[in-house]
Amino acid sequence: MVPLPWARVAGSSSELPPPQPVLDSVGVGPWPGPWPDDPRYDPELLAHGDRRNVVDRYRYWSVSAIVADLDTRRHPFHVAIENWRHDLNIGTVVRTANAFLAAEVHVVGNRRWNRRGAMVTDRYQHVRHHPDVAALHAWARAGGLPVLAVDNLPGATPLETAVLPRACVLLFGQEGSGLSERATAAADEVLSIAQFGSTRSVNAGVAAGIAMHAWVRQHAGEPS
Repeated sequence: MVPLPWARVAGSSSELPPPQPVLDSVGVGPWPGPWPDDPRYDPELLAHGDRRNVVDRYRYWSVSAIVADLDTRRHPFHVAIENWRHDLNIGTVVRTANAFLAAEVHVVGNRRWNRRGAMVTDRYQHVRHHPDVAALHAWARAGGLPVLAVDNLPGATPLETAVLPRACVLLFGQEGSGLSERATAAADEVLSIAQFGSTRSVNAGVAAGIAMHAWVRQHAGEPS
């Protein structure tokens, strides 16, 4: 019988191997010492630890406290995506919008969407529903927000050279078919993302991330 590599060997002081770190462990354990006197902290998290995927400044904070703090710093751009086929990309769009601190994500069409890809970031990101693109455009006009459709269509303005408005709505379409004709016809501008390979398009989650980062590069300062 071959001994395991960490087994004790006769005449040796070797014992069991030292504990290995848990590679996928994130966050912090229970709060050490007296608890802070601050209403933003969640008693359950203080008692049991905070393993959520949040930045360190929000460790042990309740969800409502985090959302309230984010609301004081949100950027004035919005992200919208058409949802006619329960697109799996919407969760990714929500997660990325949270990372770039978008004002809101707007789901256009079907109210239900696949939340798995959001990785619970929809708890921190405001998500609004519109029954159709006409309702989205009406909402945007009422708020004085230009709608910028992002799709690789003939005559579109290259995103790489476009000057993006500070307050705007970035609108994306479905996987495969892209934006509907109604969405692009009513848009204030159509933007395209430069591609150099054989594929016709990138998925909506990737496109949204690229466009949001383009906005951040033009308008956002250093992360706080």
